[in-house]
Amino acid sequence: MHGRPRKPPTQEEQDASALKADKLRHLQSQNLHFHHNKIFTKEGLEISAKLLEVNPEHYTGWNYRKLAVQHFTDKKSENAAESESIQSILDEELRVVETALRANLKSYGAWHHRKWVLSKGHSSVDRELRLLGKFQKLDARNFHAWNYRRFVTALKKIPDEEELQYTTNMISDNFSNYSAWHNRSLLLSNLLEKGVKEYSEKGSVLREEYEFVVQALFTDPDDQSGWFYHLWLLEQTAILEPFLLSSWPSHSSKLYISANDYSSDQRSSPISHCFSKTREFPFILCFSEPMVGVSSSTVSIECDYLTCSELTWTPLSANGSGFAQAWLTYLKFTDATHTLEACPVKVAVAHFQGIINMSGTSCSQSSHLFFTVHIPSHDQNQAEEQTTDRISWKEENFCMYAAESHDADLLHSLCKLEMIRQKSKDVGWSMKVIADEIDRCRELLSLTECKIGKLTLARLLMANYSLVSVSCSHDRNDVHYEEILSLYDDLMKIDPSHICYYEDERSLVLLKQMTSSSGSFLKNIHHYRESTSSSLNLYSCLRLNSLSLSRIGSIEQLLWVQMLDLSHNKIRSTEGLEALQLLSCLNLSHNKICSFTALETLRLLKSLKVLGISYNEIGAHSIDTRRYLFSSPLNHALGSDWSGDIESLDHWDAFFIFKGLDLIQLDIMGNAAVNDRLKASLVKLMPALKWLDGESCN
Repeated sequence: MHGRPRKPPTQEEQDASALKADKLRHLQSQNLHFHHNKIFTKEGLEISAKLLEVNPEHYTGWNYRKLAVQHFTDKKSENAAESESIQSILDEELRVVETALRANLKSYGAWHHRKWVLSKGHSSVDRELRLLGKFQKLDARNFHAWNYRRFVTALKKIPDEEELQYTTNMISDNFSNYSAWHNRSLLLSNLLEKGVKEYSEKGSVLREEYEFVVQALFTDPDDQSGWFYHLWLLEQTAILEPFLLSSWPSHSSKLYISANDYSSDQRSSPISHCFSKTREFPFILCFSEPMVGVSSSTVSIECDYLTCSELTWTPLSANGSGFAQAWLTYLKFTDATHTLEACPVKVAVAHFQGIINMSGTSCSQSSHLFFTVHIPSHDQNQAEEQTTDRISWKEENFCMYAAESHDADLLHSLCKLEMIRQKSKDVGWSMKVIADEIDRCRELLSLTECKIGKLTLARLLMANYSLVSVSCSHDRNDVHYEEILSLYDDLMKIDPSHICYYEDERSLVLLKQMTSSSGSFLKNIHHYRESTSSSLNLYSCLRLNSLSLSRIGSIEQLLWVQMLDLSHNKIRSTEGLEALQLLSCLNLSHNKICSFTALETLRLLKSLKVLGISYNEIGAHSIDTRRYLFSSPLNHALGSDWSGDIESLDHWDAFFIFKGLDLIQLDIMGNAAVNDRLKASLVKLMPALKWLDGESCN
């Protein structure tokens, strides 16, 4: 354990262990006899005490003592003169616990039992503090002792300020005391929340804490305890209230709806166009973090030509928690819109309280959006039969996107994420503090090669980006993306054991960089047009292929995407794509997806028609833990949905992914799990499927 090599036991040690095991089995048998038969006697207590002295983690032993103590104290409490006897019973319990803790200071059962005894109210809290002092001299970082200390100080009502000074003293003795730093963060959180006089100014308090922790960081940069506290300080400094981040349609945009391809309306482009046969289109709100409470009572939509004023909102998340960063509803227009040039739509978000995040914080910043929707007349709205030409992802089918002026304006608004918001709280002090910490971190890294220092600098720079993005007085081009990417590249080399985490973080930074300006966006947008196709359609495709991406992020800027190429990356899951409700063509070939269950979020993409997952690692791993986190057809809650045969049970996860999709094209070759039987099942499962692995299904 903890990197210490184990030595084989000597014969003497083996003999002693065998004797101890025999004794333990005998005591356990006796204790279980008394416990099961509810025999509460002095003999039973003595046996349980001996058992717990040998094995302090024997929970049945502790539970028997609780029942026995309750039995005896209930009898004594009937006589007021027996208060001293009750005291002696509880004192004996404290003695037994103390003996057990001397045998194992990290025994969960012993510490829980001591709390239970103390909660009876007959014991000295001062005595407990003195005992804790002795235990913490033996092991100053023991989190059980620190947890018990918080319990005792709450009973004694010791002020948080006094306990904060105690953590200062303990850290001064040993700055590698994780538990002391952790307790300090809890105490400061309470003091800041209560607004105690000397802790009412959050900025000055955090500055003092940064000065305190930096001494530990510069003394021993490789000790992680101070860095963890520094990370907590960073979270407190950069914390923002939840707010609306983006929407589709975006603020001030013009959306063109038609039942045909966009080329039928020369005013529109692939970016501002939406295909719909029913005059209905998705409206998406994307928040800064997962939220709950989005409804018609918290989001108001004003438009004279909607068929329904009470809209149903759906969280775009596959985890079933009810919280989601992106929320979806559908706007459907009445027949009266055929006489209009444009339909104005006004939206107010969080005008009334009710939208909250996972920590219970409300979205207090109300946001107002305005966009126009252009709907064709009934004559123009007669849909032509859609072509079923196969989409080919070959390089020659893509050319650089020549954006029109209105496209550039739209992309600019998407990158800036502009909308009418109430004035946010001042973040100037936070940006100043983080800027100072960035300088300190760079200074430290100039003196020593420290992996956690590099990670902290990357986090500081990204925290600075988050604050810059909500500050109107700063330019987002000031963000040092290249430096952050370089830090993660270094970390992947010097700390390969955590390479997956670094790859994910690097991916998020790279996507932020690529979507930070309309110029960088346009470099990755291409026209799709297959030279052999009979269709005159031109698709706008966002190409993020061959970038070593392992995770999908920046979804707030991708809500408009209808065709997406993520091939030749390192993506392991489709998490994040659920917000892209316009997405109709998706290429995920040549990635590291190892199971069908990693595609779960695709079930939420109702517009998806073309999917490529060829040459991944589906079925290549003998043990796929993700597969067992997904509901199987044998689950009683979902078993009734199973319509496959017994032979298809090998691919039940594929059944649950693809049964809700209306694909016309699927490329799945190059995966270990794929065989002729699976292909036949998929063709049967998806009747609209026209192309499978490049071959016609007809």
